[in-house]
Amino acid sequence: MSPTAAPWWRSAVIYQVYIRSFADGNGDGVGDIAGIRSRLPYLKSLGVDAIWINPWYKSPMADHGYDVADFREIDPLFGTLDDAERLIEEAHELGIRVIPDIVPNHTSDRHAWFRAALEAGPGSPERERYVFRPGRGPDGAEPPNDWVSCFGGPAWTRLPDGEWYLHLFAPEQPDLNWEHPEVRAEFESILRFWFGRGVDGFRIDVAHGLIKHPELPDLPVRRDPDDGLPRQHLDHPHWDRDEVHEIYRSWRKVADEFPGDRSFVAEAWADTPERLAAYVRPDGLHTAFNFDFLMSSWDPKDLRSVIDGSLGMLGAVGAPATWVLSNHDVMRHPSRYGRRTARRWVANETYRPDGPLDFALGTRRARAAALLMLALPGGAYVYQGEELGLPEVEDLPESVLQDPTWERSGHTDRGRDGCRVPIPWSGRTAPYGFGTGEPWLPQPDTWADHTVERQDGDPDSMLELYRAALRIRRDHPALGDGTMTWLDAPEGVLAFAREPGFVCVVNLSGEPYDLPAHSALLLSSGPLADGRLGPDQAVWLAV
Repeated sequence: MSPTAAPWWRSAVIYQVYIRSFADGNGDGVGDIAGIRSRLPYLKSLGVDAIWINPWYKSPMADHGYDVADFREIDPLFGTLDDAERLIEEAHELGIRVIPDIVPNHTSDRHAWFRAALEAGPGSPERERYVFRPGRGPDGAEPPNDWVSCFGGPAWTRLPDGEWYLHLFAPEQPDLNWEHPEVRAEFESILRFWFGRGVDGFRIDVAHGLIKHPELPDLPVRRDPDDGLPRQHLDHPHWDRDEVHEIYRSWRKVADEFPGDRSFVAEAWADTPERLAAYVRPDGLHTAFNFDFLMSSWDPKDLRSVIDGSLGMLGAVGAPATWVLSNHDVMRHPSRYGRRTARRWVANETYRPDGPLDFALGTRRARAAALLMLALPGGAYVYQGEELGLPEVEDLPESVLQDPTWERSGHTDRGRDGCRVPIPWSGRTAPYGFGTGEPWLPQPDTWADHTVERQDGDPDSMLELYRAALRIRRDHPALGDGTMTWLDAPEGVLAFAREPGFVCVVNLSGEPYDLPAHSALLLSSGPLADGRLGPDQAVWLAV
């Protein structure tokens, strides 16, 4: 990188590896580091700049790795620390950067700190690292407040000694007390441990949740404007508090201690683009996920409003936007877009689709959405399997569901397993080259046509569309970080230019659209009829 080149993370396309479901290297039915290493050539051929790996640390797996017992050890299910170091080295040799997950809001209840807190008892220094409180009521039998877990049920668990501890997620994930200096020092040490082993950055889980209101008040309640029912929104006393930014200013200084452009991306749910922009000011984190874009309905006004709001607020603090269509926590977008009812959903609420799935429609829209996302200024994230056009697996038997949301909700919310099914690589039957053992979640019989082997070299496949788009994106001087200009277009059509000489057009209307004259086709999401862009199609043009 030349001294004047922009940092890589401003334009990067980062591929999310949900490690359990990417590739199984030892035949036990669960993805692992050996599996990732074996598929690095595939990621190179796809054309991504980096991989983000979901938690690989030592864990009892109550929440599939987001309950960390030791941040400096790899869980034996996935491999060893030596395996991780070899993966980092091999990825770098191929020009692929590595970004692991970091989970600072909570630990596992098996973490040495929490075990010490249980043994030490009420009022001990060990308990000050977490959020312990006496209960309410005459005998302390009621939780300290009315906070609820993101996985369902109360956010407090009572111990035999009478005290309660806070867990905004599962009871096996006690929340840390980020007002405690030992907690802050420990995580800065963890960052240095992994930066010293060559990682290029971190994705920060629940980045908006570390600081809680010191008085732990009950939740505010708003009324939903549509039905008048109470809803608990993001202005909780434990979400997106201003004090959290002091932590990230310290983390930025840690990253700057190391050579190269190390970066952070925040999973930060914020009420407004302005609140999100606060995470990525020049002395804070580098980037943040754009959940407004992910949650947008397939509607031109909604998409344009989100794009304008994101670019405006992030640009005001000098940060790039990052665009994303799917991840390990939400329904895969071909299945979201395959419902004809346009629907936007609220942050941190489970997406429940409306109406029957039209998968052909969802696939057509997903192809167009990929070209839209990859043409926008900034960086982008690709969730494993989206380049294969994988749908959500909505009919998993109840007996195989493993997401803690399923149990915590009293079997009313099926959770996130449907987007986490192991991806298919080859063959006509399960496990489709994922490994030699039975996958930890069953794969559908319909996935034979979605394998990498089946799509490789097929110019009409989703895989080759992504390869072509990433190749053009890498080579075209207009793409990546920068600016864009909206072009005049009829209702239902989004068209924008990027200089030099690039135009993206997305037809979200129900009618064909005549493409601009004096343009050459670079890439189309589907076949064009007489030079016209059909409904739910997108093109890239050279002008």
